[in-house]
Amino acid sequence: MPDTPAAPALPLDRPALESAALRALELARARGASDAEAETSASVGQSVTVRLGEVETVEYNRDKALAVTVYFGQRRGNASTSDLSAESIARTVDAACAIARHTAPDEAAGLPDAKRLYRGEAPSLDLFHPWGLPVEAAIALARETEEAARSVDPRITNSEGATVSSWDADFVFANSLGFVGGFPSSRSSIGCGVLASDGEAMQRDYWYTAERDPARLEHAASVGRRAGERAVRRLGARRVATAEVPVLFEANVAGSLIGHFVSAASGSSLYRRSSFLVDAAGKPVFSPVVHLDEEPHRAGGMASCWFDGEGVATKARRVVDAGVLTGYFLSTYSARKLALESTGNAGGCHNLVLAPGAEDFDGLVRAMGRGLVVTELMGQGVNPVTGDYSRGAVGFWVEGGEIRYPVEEVTIAGNLPAMYRGIAAVGRDVLVRGSRSTGSILVERMTVAGN
Repeated sequence: MPDTPAAPALPLDRPALESAALRALELARARGASDAEAETSASVGQSVTVRLGEVETVEYNRDKALAVTVYFGQRRGNASTSDLSAESIARTVDAACAIARHTAPDEAAGLPDAKRLYRGEAPSLDLFHPWGLPVEAAIALARETEEAARSVDPRITNSEGATVSSWDADFVFANSLGFVGGFPSSRSSIGCGVLASDGEAMQRDYWYTAERDPARLEHAASVGRRAGERAVRRLGARRVATAEVPVLFEANVAGSLIGHFVSAASGSSLYRRSSFLVDAAGKPVFSPVVHLDEEPHRAGGMASCWFDGEGVATKARRVVDAGVLTGYFLSTYSARKLALESTGNAGGCHNLVLAPGAEDFDGLVRAMGRGLVVTELMGQGVNPVTGDYSRGAVGFWVEGGEIRYPVEEVTIAGNLPAMYRGIAAVGRDVLVRGSRSTGSILVERMTVAGN
């Protein structure tokens, strides 16, 4: 990545963010709240999109916000604002208090146990790397990305555009138990999507890279080439006959299987009993080859933090051990509803890492023998209560352990509990996408519905 000047300053610095959060707590106590919590944040961002060599959009954002939650016993109210003036902070606290007074008591409502809060200074997790990319340089980088994609093959005839984005933010979270904490973070990305044509047939595909530190981004030309190659290789796609066969989820989409698991293992789904993992703790829910770790303190991780959205300390743990579910994803509220303890997951999971196996992607293709490689999924056909799974898919057909031709207009169907227990292997072609790190996942058997 090119050398760049300093990034634009955030709308509010750390002392101002902390002052606003503490002021909100002070006002809440003055209005009779038994407890309160407040979060202030500030962010700046830039996104540039180039399509067919021309600048299509240049977007900037410069935001600040305050969210306040107050408790009158077990009555809860919350309000938010983007205006952090003294008058606006007071009005926001008043609004939260008014809501709380008209809300029914909830026995699970309230701040976390003080002993579970993170204490002390949080060491750096290497999350703040402002790019400071001038708009002219961002445009040049987007053009380089798209040009690389369009140069892959003359059959690439159109483009969805290439986008270069950067985002920097800081926040402070405080509550009436004396917790005050926060940290700055950054995110940068480069992405591109193109279309390939052969006669009347047309296919599209994309690729992107995202990191905290722009120096670790995949090079723009590489992103473009991968987008172009992925689009061209889909030309000539056909449907296949309906069959029950192994299905290999490419690393690019394998994270969605972990996402469905996280949703099912989250407290809000469990206490509502709208999950196929109710009462599954301590039981085998995956194949024995599956080991899944949560690593909240990973340096530079896209979901790293020392404390969760309530100030509860996070900790590294193994969530799935040789297929056995060892714990859920719980906030303070959902933990109380389930008569359990918070796992430090208010706001979501933190860097889930699926342990890779011995085989690379080509090795998994050879191992499956005959079946479907899935490279893109469509639709939302997942029942969170039963685990029934049915989604549109595109990819490649495999015969004799080799990819033979591209496939489109098929549906893959199964049941998540059975699919999880039927995972035959996890690849070592690890790809990090947001809060999930996983290689390709080979499922022993699913229904592929085609002709």
